[in-house]
This record gives sequence, C-alpha cells and structure tokens, in this order.
Amino acid sequence: MSSLAPHIEAFLREHLPRHRAASAHTCDSYAYSFQSLFEFAARRLKTVPSALMLEQLDAPLIAAFLEHLESARRNSAQTRNIGLAAIRSFFRFVQHREPAALEQIRRILAIPYKKTDTRLVAHLDKAELQALLDAPDPANRDGIRDRAMLHLAVCAGLRVSELTGLCVSDVAAQCTSVHVLGKGRRERALPLWKPAASALRAWLAVRGEVATPEVFVNARGEPFSRWGVAYVLRSHADTASLVCPSLRDKQVSPHVLRHYLPFLTMSCDASASAGVPRICWTRRAEARSITRHSFPGVQTVEATRPLAAREGNELAEHRGDATDRPQVSSEISQIPHRMIGGEAS
Repeated sequence: MSSLAPHIEAFLREHLPRHRAASAHTCDSYAYSFQSLFEFAARRLKTVPSALMLEQLDAPLIAAFLEHLESARRNSAQTRNIGLAAIRSFFRFVQHREPAALEQIRRILAIPYKKTDTRLVAHLDKAELQALLDAPDPANRDGIRDRAMLHLAVCAGLRVSELTGLCVSDVAAQCTSVHVLGKGRRERALPLWKPAASALRAWLAVRGEVATPEVFVNARGEPFSRWGVAYVLRSHADTASLVCPSLRDKQVSPHVLRHYLPFLTMSCDASASAGVPRICWTRRAEARSITRHSFPGVQTVEATRPLAAREGNELAEHRGDATDRPQVSSEISQIPHRMIGGEAS
C-alpha cells in the first residue's frame, strides 16, 4: 500500500499552482474539500489523516463521503459536486503516478455528478438598494470606507474576491474606472458612475499610508477577507432594514449585490445616455425574468416574446428593414441604469 501524503502534497503544491496555473481560490477550495474528506475517512477508518493510504480511498468510501456531505452536514447538491470535482481531479492526477491503482481510480472517476435545480436569482429592487447604499455613516472613516465598498460592488458588479483583491494601482486617475482581473482570468476595465467615483475618491483620501496594496483595509490595516465584507454588509443591511422593511425577508450577501431589479444585471453599457441601459435582444428559446451575469460593456435582457417573432424581426433586420426591428418596451427602457447615478463620471 502506498501512502497518500506524497500524492496529495504534489497535487496541491505542484500540479495545481505550477502545472495547471490554478488560482489561489481554486487551490484553497480543493484543499478544503480534501480536508473534509480526510477527516471523514480518518473517523471511518479509526486512524489519523497522515496515516491514510491511497488504497483506502476507494469508490465506496468516496460515495459515503458525498452522502455524508448532504445528509449530516446539510450541504447542497452543488457543494457535493464541487467536492466531487476536486476528488476526480486528484485521481486523474494520481493515475499517472500509480498504475497499480488504475481499477480503483476508474471506479472513483465513474461516480457521477448529481443533477441540481436552477433556482431563481436573488436580487434587490430600487428602494432596497438605495437604503443599503445610504446605510454607512459618511461622518467617520469606517463609514466612508463601507460606502465606497458598497458603491463599487454595485456599480462595477464585482465578485467579493475581485473587490477584496482590488489594488490601488488598479484604480484609474480620478477614480473614473477600475481594472479587474476576475474569475477565469478575464481582464476587465470598468467605468464608474459619478457617485461611485466620488465615494471611492473620498475613501482613498482618508485611507492613509498602509503596507498592503489593496484598496479596502480593515481597522488593523490588513486586506479585507470575504468574511469581513459579508460581516460589514450584514450590519448595514440590518440598518437599512429600518428604512426598507422588505430587506428583512431577504438574505443579503456580497454576491446578491451583483443583481438588482428583474431583467437587469451588472456591468451595463457606460455609453448609455440619460441613465438608460442599452438593451440587447438575445436569441433564446426560453424566456427568463431574471438573467444572471452579463458581459462588461453590454446589458443583456432576454426577450420575453415568442421565439418565432424574434426570428422574424432578426430576418427583417438582416434585410435592412429597420421598421421591423425589435423595440424595447417603454416600461423596461425607463428603468434607471443605476440607483446611484445616471451619468458616467
């Protein structure tokens, strides 16, 4: 029997960061999945994690661990699939190092992912977003920081990891835009509206000289963690719920800030005039009331008309007949692009 320790060490310290160039977030997610797996296996086999052998992690034990995640730990099917993805990636790596374990690895790789439901995307409406942005107190340093953080999260549609990892060097002069290297190594330059730019300038003016390059730092001068952002957001959501009671019925998380209002998502076109976003019809067979994430620079709204009607308009547009092009309804076109301002800074 071969020890598991050298294989998992090579996988986490060499294969993922060096050979696969995986991000730090991916490495941390995989390491957490294996921590849970090894704790479960150690209890089941009555040993310690450092003494686990590769042959002990067979398909029945992996299947029992996945069942444990959903039954005992109350994890969702999505979380189960994330753990399974890490396990399968590891055993695909091990199969080139331990040929004698190929049959064991084949059985583990045959464990299927569980199908999941697509849930309705949580979002904030106009009044809720305004109350949340007004919650921080601009009279003190923490309030200035939190106001800038919330404005930037909403205006640019940043993920929490992008928000906490944003450096001072990524902010353009006069805070007119920010440069973000986000999920999947997608590089984006996002323009900011005047209120967001003003809030960010106010924070940078009082931020002071700190050792860390990140824009947002805590009271100790250290970069914010994702849990720190969630804590700050929860405290301001409690304050905003006094003004907007509907917030009490919603679970406000950093990711929810990327969604506001039905039919709208983040990263709208900054060139839209009078605060009205550019609406683009997408060719989809099924209509949904709330979309997920749009691409920077373009606001995407899925058409709610029948597919045949949309295809007819697309054909007319291709022929040059401008009168038959799809028209944006007056109700949607009047929805403001941002609660926090309508002009680009």
